[in-house]
Amino acid sequence: MFLLECAVHAFRKICLITSVPEIMDVTTCLKSLLLATHQYRDNRTAHNTVQLQKQVEELSGLRCGRLLSSGQVLPSECISGLVELAGDPNTSPALTGTIISLLARLACDDESREVLQSSYNLTSTLASIIHCQCNTPGEPLVLQCLQVLQRLTYSSRIFHCANYIHELIDFLVANIQSRDDDITMPCLGLMANLCRYNLSVQTHIKALSNVKAFYRTLINFLAHNSLTVVVFALSILASLTLNEEVGEKLFHAKNIHQTFQLIFNIIVNGDGTLTRKYSVDLLVDLLRNPKIADYLTRYEHFSVCVSQVLGLLHVKDPNSATKVLELLLALSGVSGLRLLLCDIVFRPAAPRLRTAVHRPGVGLDAHQKTEPGLALVQWLKPPAEGEESCCLRALQLLTELLEESLSSEVVSVCVLGFVELLVPVVLGLLQRPDPAAPESQLRTHSSRITHATCLLLTLCGEDSVRGVVSRQLTSQICLSQVEHLLSCCHDNDPLISPPTGHESSLSEVCGEAVLKTLELMSKLRQQVKDMETSFYRILQDPRVVTPLSLALTSSQREYVQTGLRLLLEATLLPDFPTLVLGESIAANNAYRQREAELSVKRFSGLKEVPAPTRDSLSGPPPSPSHSIHSLIDKLHNGMELQDQIKDVRVSEIMDVYEQKISALASKEGRLQDLLEAKALALSQADRLIAQYRCQRAQAEAEARKLASLLKDAERRREELQVEVVNQALEADRAKGDIAELLQHNARLQADSQEHQTLKGSYNQLLNRFNESERLLKELQVAHISLTKQMDTLQKSHETLRLQHDKAVCELESQQEQIRSLQSEIQHRDRDITGLRGELRNQEERGREKEREREELEETVDVLRKELNKTELARKDASIRASSLELQKAQVEARLQKKEDELNKHSAMIAMIHSLSSGKGKSDVNLSL
Repeated sequence: MFLLECAVHAFRKICLITSVPEIMDVTTCLKSLLLATHQYRDNRTAHNTVQLQKQVEELSGLRCGRLLSSGQVLPSECISGLVELAGDPNTSPALTGTIISLLARLACDDESREVLQSSYNLTSTLASIIHCQCNTPGEPLVLQCLQVLQRLTYSSRIFHCANYIHELIDFLVANIQSRDDDITMPCLGLMANLCRYNLSVQTHIKALSNVKAFYRTLINFLAHNSLTVVVFALSILASLTLNEEVGEKLFHAKNIHQTFQLIFNIIVNGDGTLTRKYSVDLLVDLLRNPKIADYLTRYEHFSVCVSQVLGLLHVKDPNSATKVLELLLALSGVSGLRLLLCDIVFRPAAPRLRTAVHRPGVGLDAHQKTEPGLALVQWLKPPAEGEESCCLRALQLLTELLEESLSSEVVSVCVLGFVELLVPVVLGLLQRPDPAAPESQLRTHSSRITHATCLLLTLCGEDSVRGVVSRQLTSQICLSQVEHLLSCCHDNDPLISPPTGHESSLSEVCGEAVLKTLELMSKLRQQVKDMETSFYRILQDPRVVTPLSLALTSSQREYVQTGLRLLLEATLLPDFPTLVLGESIAANNAYRQREAELSVKRFSGLKEVPAPTRDSLSGPPPSPSHSIHSLIDKLHNGMELQDQIKDVRVSEIMDVYEQKISALASKEGRLQDLLEAKALALSQADRLIAQYRCQRAQAEAEARKLASLLKDAERRREELQVEVVNQALEADRAKGDIAELLQHNARLQADSQEHQTLKGSYNQLLNRFNESERLLKELQVAHISLTKQMDTLQKSHETLRLQHDKAVCELESQQEQIRSLQSEIQHRDRDITGLRGELRNQEERGREKEREREELEETVDVLRKELNKTELARKDASIRASSLELQKAQVEARLQKKEDELNKHSAMIAMIHSLSSGKGKSDVNLSL
């Protein structure tokens, strides 16, 4: 009751999407349910049973979406108590069925199902109920447990070492072979979930003595009249026998085409969403086998089947669309099928796509039965609740298909027409969400921006398509998007608010979207107006350090490469915060190293904890009152059977139990006194309540983290058994690593000291900033004085004009000198030629003429040097003349403007003068 009172205030923030009266209804219902649970646990009378069942039914009738994932104390206590009562064999079947119905209703999304498995161990509880009722498998309670288990275990790995999992597998195998149609289908569905991607469960089933009979039963189910049963049986066979001799015969090249046809028929004409879901999972699992994927590339009806599958996207069902898109993504992952898929998606729709673009009144609904590409485009819209995965997968699929189509030498007209329709739809996704939206919506929006930007980057990789994007994309769209993402990324720094569980932090998701958008801006900065200015402005924003540091320290190769490309652009800018980026990268590395050390310590701590027994995992320890009642029942039963047992030690045992009962009675008296003291001190317990809530929230978070670590440890245990021998050889290397870690610790201490010095430098920079503000004011005063100097520069215009005239005259005189020098050089060349002829004729005067010739050559060299100098001087003079011409034109333009203004003022003065004097004077001269 004390826990109930302290949890009321914390529960008021459970359902953000519901109204205030509805929240109060859920809170009141949970309080009543918790009270009824405690009363039923203490005294299991018929009245308490009816009251508890009534409270459970009332809670089932309310809207309790995401109640399990809220992390509050009150719903956690209620669900824990209900799960404990459901797993108790003494609970009535009717009450157990009502509780299971409520739990099935609460498991409305993947996150809630994960919480039910990890935090409340619901799988083991339901398995224990089935084990207790194994003699009557046709009971409604067993069927209900099987259906809830099938929902819980879909796409979720279950550890075979959990409680009652082995018994559950034996129960499923036995009832699958019983041929009872009412229980066969849920057993097959649950078995398909347990076998998928679970090597330990597969190994346990293969080790059963009757596994061959089980295989024969599954093969016989392939001829069943229910398509759902056929899919379940084929999924189990694929998980168990795909790489074995039975699987080689079952999925042989001779009959694999019939299997493909069967699966595609079930996907298109299945009994419902459940059948389609398992059919898609089966085909995706088969495509993981390279041999079967190669068989599918040679399947002759592949194009027809895929066209029919694409037709399912026209149905407004997000669950079906999600599975269809998942199948198409798996098909596009096979190199031999990707080109065929491109032909199916783009080629048939191209003529009508162009008509739909240019003809008004024709939208996405026109020709939708025959155009596969439009079926994908219709899911590219701001998604409603439950459609987020459809939008992301459609973007990813279109990115892969367009990348394949645009990589060819010649881009077809069909693809270009599709791109013209696609680009405005993709740009419509780049809308800013509500700033007050919860974190889940911001995470979804960032992922959508990342996928949409990747698609636009793929389109920008080809010149003819890049123009389509650049004509419709504006720099303002990218700039506003990056500003919003940077604010989210800066407000959710992973060093301040680290992520919980296995999900990435919001800053990492937003950071990836920021980098993709910046990469798109970099590609289009020459084609889009003002894009280059916006791109460089964002790169110099200090907030961009966070996504860049996260990218450079990421484990994803593509993420790191994107960060490096942007870093090469950013380091060339003058105001890029390089030092801050270095500090952020160092901080990220230290944070990751600390997390790795903590995970190693926790893993080693888990190794030392002894494995829990099945009894300890089945539920919490019994309370003292329960122990006393159970002892009394055992004593009564022992007295009734005393004549049959004839045990001489019964009296000694009774003495021991009497002593224990008296000790428990005295403890109960002391506890009663303590409760009275606590009742007196209840007014002072507000602070303790707040501490308890914080500790409980931390404990639940730690428990979820430990549970996830335990799952990871169990999954890696099988892999680590092979690596144990190698780890022994690496022990010596670890000693060296420890020494390096000690050195690194010393470096970290030095970094800490350096951080203190940086704090001092920050204060100095702050003082310098204040000094800069003072200098700014002084510069403003200097600016006023410079404007006055500009007037004096205008006066010097006349002097510059005179200098320009002189420079023109000097230039003309220098040109005349150059012409005279050129004619003189020609005359000297003729003289040299004559002297050479005379030298051959008159050998006697050769020596004297030789000296004269050398003197003449020296004179020519000197003249040439002077000519070069004169040419350089002429070029400098022409450059100065051009600059003076430009200055003259500017000054003349300014003077003309001033003269126009003066003429206007003169006309205005004349008008004012004429109006003031009352007489018109036509001969007044008001010009300059």
